[in-house]
Amino acid sequence: MKLAEPVIDYRYDNQVPQQWVEVLVDCVYAEGLYTYQNKPDILIKAGDIVSVPFGNTIVGGVVVRILSQQPDNLDSSQIKEIDDIVSSGFFPPHYWELLERTANYYLTDLINVIRVALPPKLLGRSQRRVKLLFNNIPENPEDFCTVKEWEVIKLLKKSKQGDYSYRFITQKVNNSRKAISLLVKKQWLETYLQPPSKAKPKFTKVVTFLGENNNSEKLTPKQKDVLKNLKNHDGELALQELLKVCELNSDSVVKTLERKGCIVIQERETLRLLQDSNPTEDQPKSLTSPQNQALELINSLHSFSTVLLHGVTGSGKTEVYLQAIAPILAQKKSALVLVPEIGLTPQLTDRFRARFKGQVCVYHSALSDGERYDTWRQMLTGEPQVVIGTRSAVFAPLPNIGIIILDEEHDTSFKQHQPIPTYHAVKVAQWRAELADCPLILGSATPSLETWQKAFSVVPKPLKINNIEDLLVSSYPHYYLSLPDRILERPLPPVEIIDMRQELRKGNRSIFSDRLKVELQNLKPEGKQAILFISRRGHSTFVSCRSCGYVMECPHCDVSLSYHYSHHGARELLRCHYCNHAELHPKQCPQCFSPYLKFFGTGTQKVVLEMEKEFPDLKVLRFDSDTTSSKNAHRRILTEFAQGEADILIGTQMLTKGIDLANVTLVGVVSADGLLFHSDYRASERAFQTLTQVAGRAGRGEDRGKVIIQTYSPEHPVIHAVQNHDYLAFCDRELKERESLSYPPYGHLILLRFSGLDGDKVRDSADAIASLCANLLPDYMEILGPAPANIMRVARRYRWQILLKSEEEFSLEIKQELINLRQYCHNSVSLVIDPDPLRIE
Repeated sequence: MKLAEPVIDYRYDNQVPQQWVEVLVDCVYAEGLYTYQNKPDILIKAGDIVSVPFGNTIVGGVVVRILSQQPDNLDSSQIKEIDDIVSSGFFPPHYWELLERTANYYLTDLINVIRVALPPKLLGRSQRRVKLLFNNIPENPEDFCTVKEWEVIKLLKKSKQGDYSYRFITQKVNNSRKAISLLVKKQWLETYLQPPSKAKPKFTKVVTFLGENNNSEKLTPKQKDVLKNLKNHDGELALQELLKVCELNSDSVVKTLERKGCIVIQERETLRLLQDSNPTEDQPKSLTSPQNQALELINSLHSFSTVLLHGVTGSGKTEVYLQAIAPILAQKKSALVLVPEIGLTPQLTDRFRARFKGQVCVYHSALSDGERYDTWRQMLTGEPQVVIGTRSAVFAPLPNIGIIILDEEHDTSFKQHQPIPTYHAVKVAQWRAELADCPLILGSATPSLETWQKAFSVVPKPLKINNIEDLLVSSYPHYYLSLPDRILERPLPPVEIIDMRQELRKGNRSIFSDRLKVELQNLKPEGKQAILFISRRGHSTFVSCRSCGYVMECPHCDVSLSYHYSHHGARELLRCHYCNHAELHPKQCPQCFSPYLKFFGTGTQKVVLEMEKEFPDLKVLRFDSDTTSSKNAHRRILTEFAQGEADILIGTQMLTKGIDLANVTLVGVVSADGLLFHSDYRASERAFQTLTQVAGRAGRGEDRGKVIIQTYSPEHPVIHAVQNHDYLAFCDRELKERESLSYPPYGHLILLRFSGLDGDKVRDSADAIASLCANLLPDYMEILGPAPANIMRVARRYRWQILLKSEEEFSLEIKQELINLRQYCHNSVSLVIDPDPLRIE
């Protein structure tokens, strides 16, 4: 890859003979643009998605430029013809520029960014397949072929059609390529290309009532019933729904009515949009004075501006979002709302749908391929709408954006770690707002230090602003807004710190302190609910033999296996939280055969089991990645809890993200220590944000809340800051440390991550690149490493890393040098270049 000026022709009204086009192909080993010939009588525009022949396969690609003449360096015989147009007229000019900027900044090929931006199956790839020609196979074929050839034939015979993918056969039969080639020459097999599977619209048969004819008295009772139900449903119903309503086993009655001219059956496209709720209509709420000031400023912005909306938990940031979006929709523009995780979307989506009804779309990776494809096409229409999604929705193809909102902008889930590109949705959203010339709202109770520092580089203290004019401090488009109090003057919940060392001295060996036990026992009589936060899922963090000290470890990763035991009588499993390897829990130690295996650490499953043991009267729900893996599980669990079907919700970080439940008066942090001690310069910031956010779930209704944090380190500065709800004190202390070490926001980082199956080759590649960096980079840049990652091996791949640190931004020339370093890695070693890494592990 080479960073250069864009070569993209953004024109949509090209008045040139469209005979040749340049296409960016979706192929892992292809870089750059390839020239193709257009099909006659087909209008192709820059930005169209096409399928093209490439080598011996068919791949997806994007038309980047229209050529008026054949390139001089190519002969006509070398230029292949475009296979098909998949989607036409997608990319508007500023959208291309956004993708280019993302690719350049995050040091990756443009096609990698396009893959993230598009829904599945738009960029397809053909598949080479092998088919057995049964009629050509002689009797006793094993007598006429080699051992390998016979293995291939036996494998193909297992398929009813005698047909498997070429890749599948080569995986199942070692060294089978030559055998397949020989069998093709014998005409016992044939190979062919299966076209790419494409995203397709969904069509549904719809029955429409036309009227009863003159022979209506001759209609049977069932036919009359069908017409009656159609009339009751405004004269139209989907065929399958009509059959269900009329309790018909087949469509023969309906087809008879069509022949009589009473109805018509038509196929219509049905958009597979996620409509998982139908909330009661909601009206705008009365705003507090700080909310009004915030809304007044946001509504006054008609061009690119960045606004930090810093509101304590429960201060009404969402209501400000809603009232800021309403005039945008009235102007026939759209709003893009990004949230950090899917678990945050159900409640937020319900509030938006209650306010804006059918103008709300949801877009994230958990949707089915069909839902993502149809939602993506719905955005292309240009109709005014609100799109709510996770980080990949920052590339949503909305042609007329009026505002972009990032809720919980501090959350690290906005950063993609793998696969490439390792983009950060906050930064990409800033570029997109700038290109679309619209305001960007960054909302959080605990803003990231980068956002905070940038805001206060232009906005003077104090925090409390007397009037809107105080906020318009300069022409620089970055404003700070504060919502310092909760709505309805509700107080922030008091935070009580429990020293678990004292609990041990008192003889309490339970995972619950005496103080937390008392509060949990009061829930039922008071009719209230609680949230218990634990930083890990599973039952226990590791299993060790008490006789010899052996620790059960993952065979593929350098980590211990976590013990999983979801409920009494369930299978006891050991699971790796990195590669998802699972095995049954052994009855004896694999090393010394001792039966004395002990579980250490605490996870969500263990907390649930302990709750059931100590508080049998309390109903418990678990909310973590194990229980929310199925579709709509987030909504189902939160709905059950909101409707009072459980007393306690136990979960991990998902509990910190936007959950608003009025009946929760108690929040308990079972162990804060799992958040405090990590070998990462951002560990304190993440711990403060997580604890503050989870504490903010308490007391959001009419009753006051309380928070109990259990820890073995009550003197830790983060604990003190959380206890006092003192974000400013935390920022002052943490920013001073960052500045002294030249870490962000006072410095810039690029992480080079090496991985491969051969540990020696990975280490040697890292050593070689480190030596080259020392010669290439200026003296003011620090090179930290190479060093093994904190967990050296994950999923059988060894991992090393180099951290580059600079007080100045990395220039385009230096980034180009880093890209060129890939050629010095061993072929089996992968190098990922991660600008602005959020995790160094």
